[in-house]
Amino acid sequence: MFSKIAAVAAALLVLPLSPATAATHGARAQTLPLAEAIHLLPTAVESRGGYQRSSFKHWVDADRDTCNTRAEVLIAESRVEPTIEAGCKVVAGEWYSYYDGVTLTAPGGLDIDHMVPLAEAWDSGASGWTPTRREAYANDLDADRSLVAVTARTNRSKSDQDPTDWQPPLADPRCTYATDWVATKLRWQLTADDRERAALTELAAGCGQETVDYTPAP
Repeated sequence: MFSKIAAVAAALLVLPLSPATAATHGARAQTLPLAEAIHLLPTAVESRGGYQRSSFKHWVDADRDTCNTRAEVLIAESRVEPTIEAGCKVVAGEWYSYYDGVTLTAPGGLDIDHMVPLAEAWDSGASGWTPTRREAYANDLDADRSLVAVTARTNRSKSDQDPTDWQPPLADPRCTYATDWVATKLRWQLTADDRERAALTELAAGCGQETVDYTPAP
């Protein structure tokens, strides 16, 4: 994974951590077996009442370095040094979409997927958050699992579904997907309904010693 700092340090000012980011870095990281982590998810009935995608302001430039969240993820996940034009426009690189095993060199074919979709987050507790916290969730660059560059077609196939109704088309990445999903929900203290928990438990049964690593969000 190519480091953004290596790509743009000569052109961009490195700013100090915001208080929220500093708080995240100060939180205690947790590592648990996948099955145990699933049991930690609070159970609750989901409700999508009142959901609007606009409730989650996303692709912002939180650190004001000219790179919005989408660009930050593209830069961080490129396997080679990406080509970046004025205004932090990422025009080339090499990205591996782990959902479907596809490698792309043009960012136009990529979507930045919220591991736990915005609508699912709303169903699972984010409906009660402040707009500021929803914005932090939608632009979470402090956890590698929260946002991922994948092919547009897999992201749109996934849409707002949870693992009950959608899993990566390739079998091999499904354990990674399950751990990423659970890590994101635990990081943001989101709930799971009974069907979702059952699907995750079934996945975990075939995942051997897979572990979940997460740091609670501030």
